Amino acid sequence: MENISLIESFSEFKDEKMIDRVTLMVILEEVFRNTLKRKYGSDENFDIIINPDKGDLEIWRNRVVVEDGKVEDPNVEIEITEAKKIEPDFEVGEDVSEEVKLVDLGRRLVQSLRQNLTAKVFEHDSNNTYNKFKDREGELFTAEVHHVRNREVILMDDDGNEVILLKDRQIPSDFFRKGDSVRGVIESVELRGIKPRILLSRTSPIFLEKLFEQEIPEVFDGLITIKKAVRVPGEKAKVSVDSYDDRIDPVGACVGMKGSRIHGIVRELGNENIDVINYTNNLQLYITRALSPAKINSLKIDEENKQVQVFLEPEEVSKAIGRGGHNIRLAGKLTGYEIDVYREGMEEDVELTEFSDEIDSWVIEEFKKVGLDTAKSVLELDEKDLVKRTDLEVETVADVVKILKEEFEK
Repeated sequence: MENISLIESFSEFKDEKMIDRVTLMVILEEVFRNTLKRKYGSDENFDIIINPDKGDLEIWRNRVVVEDGKVEDPNVEIEITEAKKIEPDFEVGEDVSEEVKLVDLGRRLVQSLRQNLTAKVFEHDSNNTYNKFKDREGELFTAEVHHVRNREVILMDDDGNEVILLKDRQIPSDFFRKGDSVRGVIESVELRGIKPRILLSRTSPIFLEKLFEQEIPEVFDGLITIKKAVRVPGEKAKVSVDSYDDRIDPVGACVGMKGSRIHGIVRELGNENIDVINYTNNLQLYITRALSPAKINSLKIDEENKQVQVFLEPEEVSKAIGRGGHNIRLAGKLTGYEIDVYREGMEEDVELTEFSDEIDSWVIEEFKKVGLDTAKSVLELDEKDLVKRTDLEVETVADVVKILKEEFEK
């Protein structure tokens, strides 16, 4: 293999991988020097001259001329007889520079050299990709579906970089086919060996925030600030917004006329129900807004333990809790407080735990998960709604309702 053919092939690498000339020269010299060390034991007495643009490569070995039979290290010394074959005028003690051809290194060593060059260029390309995407963590990103698997979707961007969308980072209603364009946020970038692993997310609250930035000019320009966003992906989300300009209505600007501005975001998120509320430093008012659409009578806040008791009319309880308990759970995440709901005028109510001898504890826990922790809170809802909220079997719900009704009929 001639020097020039090898360099030409790696000049193509330079163009394909967009490696600058200086970097390619550094990679080439490093690999060649490692090869020389393997062949000769040292590379310190070698000069390597590379010109990737022209496809030039020259390797020169420098040795000192010694008398015949006096060579101790053939890598750095050469007998006078051998030196005169290079140049008849050489004398003992002079320096001799002799060009080394790739063919002189041996076929196996040249093959190894080529493999090492390929590996180094790939490693450099991987590091560049890693650094590029690491700096873009949390950014909105679009790529095309390349392959759909059971647990993940493999995406490709315009530069051929592989991006992974794991199943648990997909919205439940997501369905993709090869060639589909997919948006998400770059959630994390990590190195697996020398290969970067780029993970995309459509379930992150940051994705929702970035969609607001893209779709709502006032958010993009910084006139409206997103204080916090929380989600149950594909089901419900709450976003608190604020503006330092009193002339701007942040909620109205985000929602738009008849929901025109937020409609695109809702559609992107699989018809996720998005509540946009005004942020305020007034904690009582903030919690009240967070529990919208329920109307609150009063609050009792324990700031030290980050807990709040909410009192409201019985007919407002289901609104505060929401389907599947999503509303009260998201309100808690948005405000940072654990919220407990209490019904006004229900002093005669009975805690569900009082029925633990008749109702299995795991069934009671299922009701409590969606904010139904007393007998009357359960009886206020019809059985179909209870089944939908708790995912309990129809027969189980019917048995619980029967037990609770009997308690109040005594």
